[in-house]
Amino acid sequence: MLVVLASCMTKRTPLPEELVGQARVSGFETLPIRIWGDASTAELSFAQYHNTPTLKVLKDPDTRFSHQDYLVLSGGGAKGAYGAGLLNGWSQTGTRPEFTIVTGVSTGAIIAPFAFLGPAYDHLLREFYTEHSTKDLLRINGLGGVIAGSSAADSGPLEKLIEKYITPGLLQEIASEYAQGRYLLVGTTNLDAQRPVTWNMGEIARIGGVEGLALFRKVILASISIPAAFPPVLINVDADGVSGDELHVDGGTTDNAILLPVHFQINKQVAFSGKASRRRLFIIINSSLTPEPENAKTGTLHIAMRSLNTLLKQQTSGDALMLYDYARANNIEYNLTQIPDSFATKPKELFDPAYMRALYNLGVQQAKSQAVWSKAP
Repeated sequence: MLVVLASCMTKRTPLPEELVGQARVSGFETLPIRIWGDASTAELSFAQYHNTPTLKVLKDPDTRFSHQDYLVLSGGGAKGAYGAGLLNGWSQTGTRPEFTIVTGVSTGAIIAPFAFLGPAYDHLLREFYTEHSTKDLLRINGLGGVIAGSSAADSGPLEKLIEKYITPGLLQEIASEYAQGRYLLVGTTNLDAQRPVTWNMGEIARIGGVEGLALFRKVILASISIPAAFPPVLINVDADGVSGDELHVDGGTTDNAILLPVHFQINKQVAFSGKASRRRLFIIINSSLTPEPENAKTGTLHIAMRSLNTLLKQQTSGDALMLYDYARANNIEYNLTQIPDSFATKPKELFDPAYMRALYNLGVQQAKSQAVWSKAP
């Protein structure tokens, strides 16, 4: 039994703890592919002189982006169907803008590449969130995975889906838009550092090839790998001549809705460019921020899941407030939507197609409503 249980564990070669903050992704050491999601002012200053992401487009925006729109896609698991439906419905109204920056965390990381490329990819969002069920996304590991492994489920089916949808052609289109001054950012959580990481997916797409495609897919898988439910994702890194790996999980573990590090002031960067800019922020919360009372069961698993859901709800509310403060400080118009309290349908499984179709249809209807966006959290 010990041998079987040990074989379920994720084997890794971590960096020495004192080098965790210096790690660079192996094979991409000199490229601007990521930054700490909670980067300090000092870290941002260092990054500015080392060609790190999120700076170039805002410091010297392209003329076609004199008016900038930013899209934030939160986590939410199967509830990402709401965001997928809302984007489809938004396209149907003819008012959906071309976003300068698109960010995604967890299920939002799945939506983000297609939202970034625009309405031409709406059909893939609809397919992903209305035609798949639990068996298409995971395999239960059994008792060994729960007790001594790294997760309760195997994410192999999810990896295959990511490979199906994230193609070399998709990366080429993302790279082309990145070259025009647009940014696609995805958040993960570095468990070794206990910090959020923001990945510059446009730069990874620009690198392309086998290595770029593999890393792009790996980052998305990491962003949606719910701790304990899915196995963590290993990223090979180097630091000070030492090779090792990092352990990355769901971006929602640290930040469930992201834009840019809070110390990066868009207002000052755009002002520095000398170009006037109207800035609008659109946040799609793939859940409800309102408390949902229910009689909690006393079983261990139910208590753990209820506690995790409560923690995530409160954290997402905090993220919405933080983005509101950030928008006010940077003269950005704030717009937020979430699943309305009136939606009462309950899923019968983790990824219930009927439930997701109902959420998707709700999103489409909400997008056509003039009251879909709130101006404050």
